[in-house]
Amino acid sequence: MNREVTLPLIVDSRGTLQVAASDVSKLLRTVGGRWLHLVEAGQDNLDEDTVAALTIELAKLADRIDVACIAHSSGSASG
Repeated sequence: MNREVTLPLIVDSRGTLQVAASDVSKLLRTVGGRWLHLVEAGQDNLDEDTVAALTIELAKLADRIDVACIAHSSGSASG
């Protein structure tokens, strides 16, 4: 089942993002990478296909956050 997750960008009254895109993206990618490492290490209770699918989705979400924050920073965000 495909479910889209929407994360709002939180901007203060001066237009400053409250969480750096690089921090959020890095966190999402790190979690996926660690899951993959556990599977490669033979962690018994992790399903390889599930971990791979979740890792891909985390990377996609990180990419979407990066794009949205770049658009915001460059002033080209709509809405």
